[in-house]
This record gives sequence, structure tokens and C-alpha cells, in this order.
Amino acid sequence: MRESNPPASLLRDRNLRVVFSITLMAMLGVASITPAFPAAARALDVSPLAVGLLISAFTLPGVVLTPFLGVLADRVGRKVILIPSLLLFGIAGAACGLARVFEVLVVLRLLQGVGGAALGALNITLIGDLFEGSRRTAAMGYNSAVLSVGTALYPAIGGALATLAWFAPFFLPIAAVPVAVFALLTLKNPEPSPQGDLRTYLRNALYGMRRRRVVVMFLAGLVTFVLIYGAYLSYLPFVLEGAFGATPLGIGLVFAVASIATGIASFFLGRLARLRGEGGLVCAGFALYVVTMLLMPLAPSLWLLLVLVAIFGAANGITIPSILTIVAASAPHEYRAIYMSVNGMLLRLGQTIGPLIAGIAFAVWGLASAFWVGAALAAGLLVALVRLNREPRDA
Repeated sequence: MRESNPPASLLRDRNLRVVFSITLMAMLGVASITPAFPAAARALDVSPLAVGLLISAFTLPGVVLTPFLGVLADRVGRKVILIPSLLLFGIAGAACGLARVFEVLVVLRLLQGVGGAALGALNITLIGDLFEGSRRTAAMGYNSAVLSVGTALYPAIGGALATLAWFAPFFLPIAAVPVAVFALLTLKNPEPSPQGDLRTYLRNALYGMRRRRVVVMFLAGLVTFVLIYGAYLSYLPFVLEGAFGATPLGIGLVFAVASIATGIASFFLGRLARLRGEGGLVCAGFALYVVTMLLMPLAPSLWLLLVLVAIFGAANGITIPSILTIVAASAPHEYRAIYMSVNGMLLRLGQTIGPLIAGIAFAVWGLASAFWVGAALAAGLLVALVRLNREPRDA
């Protein structure tokens, strides 16, 4: 653990820089290639619906494999899983850039997804392993800020490359190969020491994850991603276009405002946590979710909607890394990877069901209801979070 280092040195920590590089790779598999989809559909002679398989093929291994890879990371070590995952992600990803047959491209995306399945959970696990207390919280915030930068930049980079050739963005993941070498040579992390056989490990892990504090944080992460990928990402564009006549470029700029707000809030997470604590920040974030989800479809002007979007982005910036910090702190070192992997699986579940929940609300009650159902979900979690925040830490 690295608690003794002064806080000012955190951003200079070489281990944390390795984590940042892994974070940037973990999100590279989707954000950078979607601008190329229209050109790819034309070049490969497939429908826009079919080209969506390039996303599904990549994300499916994460849903299925993430918990198993978490178990392996706890039993055999973080780097034993991390380095091969980065290499497979990078090599299979670059091979996608060479594919000129759609079916081959889908298979290669599936392989790339196998490599990428563990990255999102392992980088958070490493932060939990390497840091404690306020430094862990600050590191989670900085990592979330890095994630926000990637979210803002990758689509632009991918779009620029796609103007050269539809397959050009698919070569970007080759960057994971030097990242793997960087991690192999630089990362100095404490590896777990497995206790007992696999059955004992699983029994103890499941027992720990049933604690009320962990369960509520798992649910908070799930609902957060339901809100982001449901009403916000899927249906805010309809509000912007229908009420304000926004163009696709304008919609993208609105989302960029949220990403900037997320990055700023995340960067200052360590300072905010010293004032309110991570549990208090999650409560504050969910209170902001309730307010913004209620008001977004009612905003009378674009400027007010931009303010609400920025507040929503800031809520993401304090909520997501705070949840991750609490889950990581709740997990014993030898079980941390499975805790974070289960959390990652639930976040992917939220990505999947969020658009479905918002879509059903939209179809049954209208556009505004997609947001109000989200507000109701956030309000329900807020009640549970406030009650949990009043309980002892070991609950």
C-alpha cells in the first residue's frame, strides 16, 4: 500500500500512470470506432442494424467472462491476467483493421472483447491494491477524469481517421501492446496470496459481497449506468432535436459539456471526499440525478438544459469513482478482483437494460417519462443510500 506518500506525489506515481494507460485502452474498443460505422456499413455491404454487431461482439465476452477473470486475478495474480489481456486486445484489435469480410471482422471483435473483458475491472482493482484511504479516493477520481478525457477525445480521433479510410480507427488498439510492455516492466503491485481451495474462496467472497453496504453500492452502480445509457444517452438527443432543433454536431457538443463536467468533478474528488466522505458524495450524486432527470425534459431553454446536463455530468464525476472506492475498500485484498469484476458485470448490465427501460417508458407514457422513470429509480436508491450512510461502516 502507498498511503504514506504525500498526496501531491500521487499524479507522479508510476503505478498510477500504468493504471491510467490501462483505462485508456479499456474504453478504446468502442468509443473510437463508432464514427466509422456508416462508412463501414457501405464498404462491407451490410445494414446499419448489422453493423451494430461490432459493438455486441465486443461487449458480450465482458458480460460472460468478467467474473471468471476476476476469480483468476485473485487466485493467480493481477499481472498474469492483465498482460495477456492487453496483448490479445491489441493484436486482435489491429487485426480488425485488416479484415475486409464482415463475418471475419465480427469474429475478430469477439476475440478483442475477450482481451478487453478484464481491463475495466482490473484497473480499478489495482487502484484498490495500491492505495488506501484518501489517496485511493483521489486516485479513483483522477482515473475517472482520464476516462472522461478519453470519452471526449476518442470519437473525434476515430472520426478523423475514418475520413482517411473506414478501417483506420480499428488499428488504434495496437497501442495496447506497448502498454502491456509498460505494465510488465513498470507496475509494482502487491499480488494476492490465495487462502484455501477454490470452494472456500468462492464461499468467502459471496459471503462478503452479501453485506448490505456492498449490495447497495452494487445497486447504485447498476442504476447509475441505467440512467446514463437509458434516458440520458438514448433519449436526450430526441429532446435536443425536438425541442431545440439541435443538429448531430450540436448534440455531440452538449454531451461534451457533460464529459468536461465529469472530468472536473472527478479531478477534485479527493478534496470533496475529505469534506463529505465517499458515502456522502454518492448520496449527493443521486440527489442530483433525481433533480436533473425530473427537469431535463421540461427545460424551457437550451441554456438551462446545458446547465442540467453539466450538473448531470458532475454527478457522474463524484458518484461513479466514489462507488468504486467504497466497493474496493470493502473487499479484502485476496478477494478484491472478484468484487470489482462483479461490479463491472453489473455496470455492463446497466448499459444493456438502461435503453430498454427508458424505451419502454417512452413507448407507454411518452418521451418525458423516460426521464421520470429514471428519476424514480434514482430516488429509490437515494433512500437506501441515505439510510446506509447513517449506519456503521461495517454494515
